Amino acid sequence: MNHVILIGRLTRDPELRYTPNGVAVANFSLAVDRSFTNQAGEREADFIPVVVWQKLAETCANHLHKGRLVAVDGRLQIRSYETQDGQKRRVAEVIAASVKFLDRANESRKATATEDSDSTEDFSSTELGEINLDDLPF
Repeated sequence: MNHVILIGRLTRDPELRYTPNGVAVANFSLAVDRSFTNQAGEREADFIPVVVWQKLAETCANHLHKGRLVAVDGRLQIRSYETQDGQKRRVAEVIAASVKFLDRANESRKATATEDSDSTEDFSSTELGEINLDDLPF
């Protein structure tokens, strides 16, 4: 079973691109706090790359920005590639099936950590075809 669920804040705005076939793909990175502290008593974070495809990619690129709190549900993918100078590299990334916005855009700019379950929006790659984006409250 390969199932990943993450909650964290975007470390940068999503980067939207299109494949040669016109398929949208967006990349962003999540800062996910660890549940324990280090020896100095400080909480550390992991920075996890996330990839979203198709309409979900466009929705994330249009509505997310650095600092937004989101929940990502997807799968872990490990891929290999070779650099231009011949070095082999491996990359671990989460391929998102759904992204839930856990704060409103204006709340994340204030850097508040409060969560309101009534203010969440859930987008999945299978459901976005049925949603009219003009009806979204943000």
